[in-house]
Amino acid sequence: MRVRIDGTVREGWAVEVTGVEATALRRAIRGEASPVHVECPEPGSVHDHVACLPPSGFDRRAALAAVARARGHEAEQAGELVAARDELAAASPPAVDVREARRRVAAAGAEEERLRERVAELRGRIQARHETGADTTAVEAQLDAATSDLAEAETERIAAEQALDRAERAARKARDRREERLELEDRVANLERRVREELAARVWETFRTAVEAVPGSATVGESPGAYEGDATTAALGVARLAPADAPVVVDGLDRFSGADAAAATLDAPVIYVR
Repeated sequence: MRVRIDGTVREGWAVEVTGVEATALRRAIRGEASPVHVECPEPGSVHDHVACLPPSGFDRRAALAAVARARGHEAEQAGELVAARDELAAASPPAVDVREARRRVAAAGAEEERLRERVAELRGRIQARHETGADTTAVEAQLDAATSDLAEAETERIAAEQALDRAERAARKARDRREERLELEDRVANLERRVREELAARVWETFRTAVEAVPGSATVGESPGAYEGDATTAALGVARLAPADAPVVVDGLDRFSGADAAAATLDAPVIYVR
């Protein structure tokens, strides 16, 4: 591991630094933009849970499941979970908006009604001219045009209604798909919880041993989940269990006298921030 801060390079399994934020070191370890530079192996999945100690938040079961996977364990329902996730990813319902189809039907219906009234009016005018003997040629031409427009409006209204029917069927199908997706989401969440619990159980005994070896006060029962103690002690136990890859950032944690003590206890590379 090599840590470069303001042109100063520190190397080794355990490195102490001052005047730098733990979050900047974590970003550097992940290869993200940071004012410091850290050369180290690529972080593994467990590193997400114990990158900085003490942790700002800690999900013990998820961290232990990551440790179990890193140690080669696999849950019995892992395959079922993968299949459920694939099914969920393929179950995204299409977005269907029937409002435009309804507006089209309303507009077409209004235009048809207007033209129907226009045709009725022109027919009335022609009848009145016949009764008085007046010329009807011009009005009949208007009637022909209005009748043609009415036929087109009727065709448009029928097409709009058919399009609305298709849109409404698609919307019903999308609602059904959304309900199916909600059921799949529940199924995936339940499977994830069961897989996480099973994997955590695979390493529970070694976690108990690890917690006993790290500084802190915690009681780890015999059954998985039986833990009484603070999140920092649990995170220290997980860090000790995790396969050593990228360094752990220990941010002024007074449970250790320095970087060497932290690295020896956690059996992991450490950047200790004083």
